[in-house]
Amino acid sequence: VQLQASGGGLVQAGGSLRLSCAASGSILSINTVAWYRQAPGKQRELVATVSSGGSTNYADSVKGRFTISRDNAKKTVYLQMNSLKPEDTAVYRCAAGLKTGQGTLVTVSS
Repeated sequence: VQLQASGGGLVQAGGSLRLSCAASGSILSINTVAWYRQAPGKQRELVATVSSGGSTNYADSVKGRFTISRDNAKKTVYLQMNSLKPEDTAVYRCAAGLKTGQGTLVTVSS
């Protein structure tokens, strides 16, 4: 099973992006799914999680701007990112169970 993150890109400050995390099988539907990010020279940061039951949690740095959601029918978890800031620039990865996917780069220009 592989997790595939997509949706990153270059956006101006204040803009929006939606990241997707897709996987085959049931790994996303039966596990808590997490989005992490890591900026150059910085430690990995847990951004948001969604449990199998739909409960969500967010890092203080993204509360009110980011929304994590799941669509079990599409076997996909999303991270909607609004009001993006330059400090949101990082490689974003999704994780579920013992799997972590390859990242997608988000670059926010000032």
